[in-house]
Amino acid sequence: MSVSIFDSFLTTSEMIAVFDDQAVVQAMLRFEQVLAEAQAAEGVIPDAAARAIASVCRAPLYDIPALIVAGRRAGALAIPLVKELQRTVALYSEEAATHVHWGSTSQDVLDTAMVLVTREALRLVEGELEQLSRRLLDLAQSHLDTPVLARTLMQPAQVTSLGLKFCNWAAPLLRSRAQLQALAERALQLQLGGAVGTLTVLGEKGPAVAARMAAALELKTPEAAWHTQRDQWIRLGAEMAVLAGSLGKIATDLSLMAQGEIAELAEPSGNGRGGSSAMPHKRNPVSSMIALAAAARAPQQAAALLAAMSQQHERGLGNWQAELAEWPALFLGVHGALRALNDAFAGLVIDAPRMLRNIDALQGLVFAESASIALAGVIGRPRAHSLLEQLTRKAVADGAQLVDVLVDAVQADAQLRKEIDLPMLRGLFDPVQATRPARRIAEGQLEHLRTLLAQ
Repeated sequence: MSVSIFDSFLTTSEMIAVFDDQAVVQAMLRFEQVLAEAQAAEGVIPDAAARAIASVCRAPLYDIPALIVAGRRAGALAIPLVKELQRTVALYSEEAATHVHWGSTSQDVLDTAMVLVTREALRLVEGELEQLSRRLLDLAQSHLDTPVLARTLMQPAQVTSLGLKFCNWAAPLLRSRAQLQALAERALQLQLGGAVGTLTVLGEKGPAVAARMAAALELKTPEAAWHTQRDQWIRLGAEMAVLAGSLGKIATDLSLMAQGEIAELAEPSGNGRGGSSAMPHKRNPVSSMIALAAAARAPQQAAALLAAMSQQHERGLGNWQAELAEWPALFLGVHGALRALNDAFAGLVIDAPRMLRNIDALQGLVFAESASIALAGVIGRPRAHSLLEQLTRKAVADGAQLVDVLVDAVQADAQLRKEIDLPMLRGLFDPVQATRPARRIAEGQLEHLRTLLAQ
């Protein structure tokens, strides 16, 4: 397919090739070849006619730009393609040419062709998705005890495990992977219905021809034509949009953690990657940028697919054509995002000391809740909460560490001094110790997610 320079920038050459004009036309011709061969096997057309048709079902034989122009006038790309196929077959056998496209319709050709190229697109997505998920799980395993700030509403909240953060990035990817596999099982099916979905021309031979075609193309045999029943197909496209959103979530967090004033993570650099034309010091998160672009576009692309579902009667006018035009964009964006994030995580820079410095710079305030709970067992929750509020304000005002202010307060209070274990209290302010609840969750997640990855 022809894509703009800006679309090319955000995707991969491999995915462009999947939806390239020649690839789609070849898939359409593959339909025509298999249709003829199945009909010959069922005695609908002569074997010689099927051989003649199959011999010229090769995209390079045809002027694809001219077909596209003719398709605009005809209303479907399949119409001029079938005419050219008939003309080409007639050069060898006029009788065989009369059997081209027998009993089928233009939407059968185009829908099946899109199913065939989408299957290839899904294979590309699966490869990148598995690689990224595996890398995230490996990083999670390696960083179960690495403390990092958890942030809520864009503000530092508590300390969590970097390993859990990686798990939380991987989990939606693996759920989408499982969904895509299940949805593809249902959606990747042959389209063969004839003019109004009844296979009238093929008569009693219709189901047998369809079964042979589906087997040859390694597609599911549909229960009936799905010309205007787009639910299974659109669910598959919608899941690609969900995946784009999950990739956008990872890219958002990564780009925020890579900001210079945070500097906890960084995408790899060097060889011109992430540089600036004006500022030599910059290290731009370009992988995150590509994934965020895909996530920004996916909602509108999915909305267009959903809007195209209200198709009229047995064959749609305008909405089916809109769906065909929108469909590739989701795959182009998602594959570009996956490839970009794989590049980033393959060389991800993790600055664990900087994570500790960022925690320490908050003067222990992120441990206030844990300290409050510890005091609540002695003086009750309301009083403990009120005391910690006062002490956090004092720590901020004095530029002191909360743990030191708290220890002083405990030692100054006879009841607290008697009942509070100071080493235990100081331990609550240990960043590594603070990761333990997150570590327990991450360990459970890792086992489950590795099982999902193996499926």
